[in-house]
Amino acid sequence: MTGTAVWATRDTPAGPFTAVVDADGHVLASGWTASVDELLPLIHSSLTPSGVAEGDLGPIGEAVDRYHDGDLSVIDDVPVRQRSGPYREHAWDVLRTVPAGAPVTYTGYAEKTGRPAAVRAAAGACAFNAAALFVPCHRVLRTDGTLGGFRYGLAVKRWLLDHESADLRLS
Repeated sequence: MTGTAVWATRDTPAGPFTAVVDADGHVLASGWTASVDELLPLIHSSLTPSGVAEGDLGPIGEAVDRYHDGDLSVIDDVPVRQRSGPYREHAWDVLRTVPAGAPVTYTGYAEKTGRPAAVRAAAGACAFNAAALFVPCHRVLRTDGTLGGFRYGLAVKRWLLDHESADLRLS
């Protein structure tokens, strides 16, 4: 267990977005939900805060707002803290390198991790990602180009992909 964490919910065009941030300013869990109780079980047991209090997310809350306003790269350097096995932690790091507006397939994602045969493991990294948006699992599609799954619903995933591709067309 770690110290106390702060959480807050922001209104976004894709729906309510909640983040849980540790005392060091790392995102422990985040996603398009208004319920912190949905996020807390996603935090690895070694990172579970001793308490959570509603509060100001500071620069992380500002990054959420700026991303939804069109500054897609603002999320790239937001610190995230997740734990799992070596492959999954590596896969989350790799996922943060997938650029906005350039989604990859699960097969392409597995290749980027250096293990092209590990398509199911790559999909598992997306499924168990606690820090949605900051570790952009929404940028991974099925091999046939369809959306696949997303913890926060396909309507949110579609909004995010459209938001990222629309912003790039304006550049």
